Amino acid sequence: MDCAIVWLRRDLRLGDNTALHAACTEAKRVVPVFVRDPVLLRAAGEPRRWFLAGALDALSAALRARGSRLVVCEGRPAEVLPRLARACKAEAVFFNRDYTPYAKRRDRAVAAALAAIGVRVRSFKDLVLHEEGEVLTRAGVLPRVFAVYQRGWSRLPVDPPLPAPALPPLPDALPASMGEAVPSLAASPLSQWWVPSEAGARAALEHFATELLGRYAAERDFPGSDVTSRLSPHLHVGTISPRTAIARVRAAAQSPTERRGLETFARELCFRDFYMALLAAIPRLRRHPLNPAFERVGGSDSGLLAAWQEGRTGYPIVDAGMRQLAAEGWMHNRVRMIVASFLTKDLLLDYRLGERFFMERLVDGDVANNNAGWQWSASTGVDAQPYFRIFNPVAQGEKFDPRGTYVRRYVPELARVPLAYLHHPWDMPEEVQQASGCCIGQDYPRPIVDHAIARDRALARYRAAAYGRHPGP
Repeated sequence: MDCAIVWLRRDLRLGDNTALHAACTEAKRVVPVFVRDPVLLRAAGEPRRWFLAGALDALSAALRARGSRLVVCEGRPAEVLPRLARACKAEAVFFNRDYTPYAKRRDRAVAAALAAIGVRVRSFKDLVLHEEGEVLTRAGVLPRVFAVYQRGWSRLPVDPPLPAPALPPLPDALPASMGEAVPSLAASPLSQWWVPSEAGARAALEHFATELLGRYAAERDFPGSDVTSRLSPHLHVGTISPRTAIARVRAAAQSPTERRGLETFARELCFRDFYMALLAAIPRLRRHPLNPAFERVGGSDSGLLAAWQEGRTGYPIVDAGMRQLAAEGWMHNRVRMIVASFLTKDLLLDYRLGERFFMERLVDGDVANNNAGWQWSASTGVDAQPYFRIFNPVAQGEKFDPRGTYVRRYVPELARVPLAYLHHPWDMPEEVQQASGCCIGQDYPRPIVDHAIARDRALARYRAAAYGRHPGP
């Protein structure tokens, strides 16, 4: 064909970009475009908007270095893309598929609008290793148990990464005024933690593959070790593809510990695919629990919610996690489970309050992963933690932060507290509080709930809901 548009969404890179590679192979002229969709921009928190701006800025520079440019438009894609297609006389629009309820509605509307003016749509699998409909039970449905899904997922082949394509020129018919400037990357303290670009993603992947992979399987649950890949925001906006990630890690896995790290890393990518397929198959999960019996099991309390959000619950591992989130726009996965269990079980607040807050504050906020994680912790979703399994925040801290490295890093008022008391500082004798410079109730808060009492209350509430009785106040 003479001209094609590549609609870039969650694939902000040149390397291993399926839609971009196909368009550059099939068309003489290619227009890379990003549409600033107001629906998605309103839903994104400031950390995600900052990361997106950086990724777009880097992609724009990469395209210009290769003789092309990124066209950035504002508005609803079903209105913007037909207008752009007419302007540049495009014969087709290429894009990589997305699977959220909103994305699927949007893409159907775009396809219909383009068809009305005679422009074809070409869509591709790219965001995941295996998409909805590829992993099914013998009955032809999506497995609702992860172990079953993983067995089917593991048997499927993974395509090798594609090289960055040679970019055809832009069409002569493209008006110079078409498209706005790429949004500038505002100064942010997040820049000390993240490099939002394809180069930044590849550097993070290389560090993980060469420096951390051998320790990953054994230490990934210990937040003080910090051996995770930190690729999640890059995978979310697509500054790297999951194919590139798994191929590089597979190539690096030479020793037995590295091969165990590879298996663990692949399992995390499998979870990512599972959660996207799950939301695609059951779109009501976006707003409601899978188990309707637990629709109202969680309540609301602005005071308790604020204490949790601000990292002043009085439970050190919980507060450390929430303060890491505030500082970095990210939280270690094990700690995400701990703070989510605390909100939904100890505080008995609705899981959607935590889900919403995470989406506002996470640099890697992903609708499918975030929703599934919160429903797992709240015991409301597919293959979820049983409601009677309630994390003890003290025991979790002692088990997964046994030397107190993580807590001391993010809760500095506890820095001098002896390890024997670090995860339950309210038990410190008065003289120890004075010696450590941490007086409970002054320098660090007392617990906002008693875990033993909160656990019994949660069990009663969930049990009543599970057996069809109103959970009560």
